[in-house]
Amino acid sequence: MINYFKKGKQEEDKKDFLQQVKTTVENIIEDIESNGDQAVAKYSETFDKWNPKSFRLSEEEIAQCYEDVEDSVIEDIKWAQTQVRNFAQIQRDSMKDVEVETLPGVTLGHKHIPMESVGCYVPGGKYPLVASAHMSVVTAKVAGVKRVIAAAPPFDGRPSPAIVVAMDLAGADEIYCFGGVQAIAAMAIGTETIAPVDMIVGPGNAFVAEAKRQLFGRVGIDLFAGPTETLVIADESVDGELCAADLLGQAEHGPTSPAILLTNSEKLAKDTAVAIEKQLTVLPTADIAGAAWKDYGEIIVCDTYEEMIEVANDLAFEHVQVMTQNVPYFKENMRNFGALFLGPETNVSYGDKCIGTNHTLPTRKAARYTGGLWVGKFIKTCTFQSATEEASVLVGEYCSRLCAVEGFAGHKEQADIRLRRYKG
Repeated sequence: MINYFKKGKQEEDKKDFLQQVKTTVENIIEDIESNGDQAVAKYSETFDKWNPKSFRLSEEEIAQCYEDVEDSVIEDIKWAQTQVRNFAQIQRDSMKDVEVETLPGVTLGHKHIPMESVGCYVPGGKYPLVASAHMSVVTAKVAGVKRVIAAAPPFDGRPSPAIVVAMDLAGADEIYCFGGVQAIAAMAIGTETIAPVDMIVGPGNAFVAEAKRQLFGRVGIDLFAGPTETLVIADESVDGELCAADLLGQAEHGPTSPAILLTNSEKLAKDTAVAIEKQLTVLPTADIAGAAWKDYGEIIVCDTYEEMIEVANDLAFEHVQVMTQNVPYFKENMRNFGALFLGPETNVSYGDKCIGTNHTLPTRKAARYTGGLWVGKFIKTCTFQSATEEASVLVGEYCSRLCAVEGFAGHKEQADIRLRRYKG
């Protein structure tokens, strides 16, 4: 039996807010499309109190950011980027071009072609999310993208030095200091001073996510994203204190971030609820994490591992942390998730910041049909084919008959002209 020890708000509770977001984003995109840099400056001033002479940072401004960041922090950023780069390269090396003779004289294949230009968004208004620079810019560069531009909003009234350093170390070709919908639209549509890109990637708030959704088709995007989600799957092999830390550690992303404990232990459920309230009295980000837990936190108690798998696959959460006596069972049977964190020794924060896997992951059940950002997202897999005259006759006879079945006379003639020329 599946029992909701604590239940949070559901999707229907967000409809009015999401409609408001949709309308706001539509208006901003339309304005930027019509008025370019002027509109970008207007919204940057309105939302971020930021309107410099140029949103693109100069070499001197980037150099100043290095001066403002401690050497130890720069070394930590380099270490994290090394892990991300190494894993992205492993992924890239797994993608092989193919060319094979499938029939006598028929050659089919595919090529992996990197995109020409990508815009990477790095959130930084509430927290300076340095790690998002690694996840997007580094991965795009490993994929072979020629032009990678990166944007982040101002932090405390100026470009965030740590974010700028991370973008630069990651290999960004252009660095901009602006945020929100205006940044996404400027990169996707282009302005008088910013050349448009082919794809937009990176996490963000509800407005950024909606901007990406509305611009999808005009440009590619990595995935549709909403508030951060975390699911902790645990049994009595761990304690409530650990579960509480892992739930609140992700709830602090924002007041609408769902955090769920899924367990087969009523004792662990109770212990975790108590531990959460205790930790909220000392956690510096308790105002955000506490609001998220109050409104969107859940504790679900099941009887069996099988029920836990059923619930977890239905939730299709972004982050799934497994801390049970039988971790391999969940690794084998989980189907819908953004990323798995297996065993109590690892946690979502490792993936978020530096372990090497990508932290831009699907939310709001998108894990049913996509994984997260990876090197392959920046690469187009395009097919090609060729045939000898003899092979063209073989394929052409089948093609001609099949085109006739469909009534496509022009298609049929494409085959028939080759049959007339090559068959004799």
